[in-house]
Amino acid sequence: MIDLLKLVICISFLLYSCHTDLRTRTVPNELWGVVFVAALPLVIADALIKGTGYVFYTIISVTCVYLFVYILFRLGAFGGADAKALIALAFIFPVFPDIEVFGYALPITGAPPLDIFAFSTLANAVLLAVVVPLGILLYNLCTLTLREILEKPWYLVVGYKCRISDLKNKHIKLIEDHVCENGAVMAEFRRTGVVIDDSVLNQLVSFKSRGLIGTRVWVTPGLPFMIPITAGFITAVVFGDLIFYGVTAFVLGY
Repeated sequence: MIDLLKLVICISFLLYSCHTDLRTRTVPNELWGVVFVAALPLVIADALIKGTGYVFYTIISVTCVYLFVYILFRLGAFGGADAKALIALAFIFPVFPDIEVFGYALPITGAPPLDIFAFSTLANAVLLAVVVPLGILLYNLCTLTLREILEKPWYLVVGYKCRISDLKNKHIKLIEDHVCENGAVMAEFRRTGVVIDDSVLNQLVSFKSRGLIGTRVWVTPGLPFMIPITAGFITAVVFGDLIFYGVTAFVLGY
């Protein structure tokens, strides 16, 4: 019952985080205080029931996850909200939850040997995030002409073409930096993308009106990682650790 209540709390804050992250690309810092206050009585109850071993494992879980996500955050591979979400999960669920639904024990595949739930959530999130570029590729294959596909095939999994008139107030970045040289516009690839502010937008409109570029430009969507984290969390609760299961199935041949 305690794990089930924890699950309700986690699902609630993760879904709310996805909602705010999609709308504003930010998650309120106040949310983490609310999550801590809501989950603390349940964590204490678990500690009283399961003993000092549970407390010790909780400390290990939070410490390991904190150090790992902090390094990723400092390297720029992780957002602050993503890091806080995983730390919160490490505190609420230091190990895989023990939940039974309609007579079935979850997760279906059981807990992996490294029973740190937040790491499995992150591993699942990274694996599920691969679906995004595959979806972008499918969209491009269905909407672009053959000439556009062959023109820059390496763009097909990282972005799509968007009308210049539709660029404003969207959570996207330009894949290319457009620079005018000798009366011609040169488009240079930018790995981190180009923020579309008023000056960039006005420049593109000017280039288009002068016939220097077409009506559409390559952009990359800013999909918040909170969505894969939420999907990874639900997958971990219901199914288990996808990577561990995949490796085990490959080694054992089933």
